[in-house]
Amino acid sequence: MKTKLDIAKNWLPRYTGTQIDEFGDYMLLTNFYNYVENFAEKFNCDVKGIGRPMQTATNTNGLSIINFGIGSANAATIMDLLIARQPKGILFLGKCGGLKKSTEIGHFILPIAAIRGEGTSNDYAPPEVPALPSFKLHKFVSQKIVERNLEYRTGVVYTTNRRLWEWDEDFKAYLRHLGAIGIDMETATVFVVGYANQIARGALLLVSDLPMIPEGIKTEELDKEVTRQFVDIHLSIGIEAMTQIGERGEKIKHFTY
Repeated sequence: MKTKLDIAKNWLPRYTGTQIDEFGDYMLLTNFYNYVENFAEKFNCDVKGIGRPMQTATNTNGLSIINFGIGSANAATIMDLLIARQPKGILFLGKCGGLKKSTEIGHFILPIAAIRGEGTSNDYAPPEVPALPSFKLHKFVSQKIVERNLEYRTGVVYTTNRRLWEWDEDFKAYLRHLGAIGIDMETATVFVVGYANQIARGALLLVSDLPMIPEGIKTEELDKEVTRQFVDIHLSIGIEAMTQIGERGEKIKHFTY
């Protein structure tokens, strides 16, 4: 295996328990196994990769979902491995912390960009390269949210490699200075590695906690309640948006020159 593509073709099935030709042209990425499980139940399809680092499911319309795990390193790994399949578009369904008073639990964020605070993306592009989604993909997602009369925000999110920072007042002051609307651990990485690998990408983030205030920090109880109330609609919006893109056959890819 001499090339990046050679390695990806070998490793994608090894990580996911799914053969390359079993993946669809369009994909949903998530950090959570229950998203894959719910997807499989909706479409009566099999979950593959049980016992592997990543689990997948694919419906008959050619839409796949992959649970790649948590964190920027895992986000970079799946975005690299996907060059073996070269999907026509991917949408990351992630959760994030809301950093603004106007952002409430249950709101959706369609990030227009992400601040690269995680470090991983520096291995793929210089720090001055912005982490951006594919605008046309986000247009479809926005349309599906509006059709449901749901609240959503746009803005810049901050991606960090720190899992435990809610106690750090200096870091919280830094976040306030930046003015970001939300914080997560994967979005910037998905955007930059997608750009490096010429994969059209987007992100629809669900505000699952309000970490700037002590009573808003995520607990097991809060996470269960967010899952109960909002995960199904989060997944449904992603499915509808990516299915419509596939049905229309519109090109959403941004090319590197």
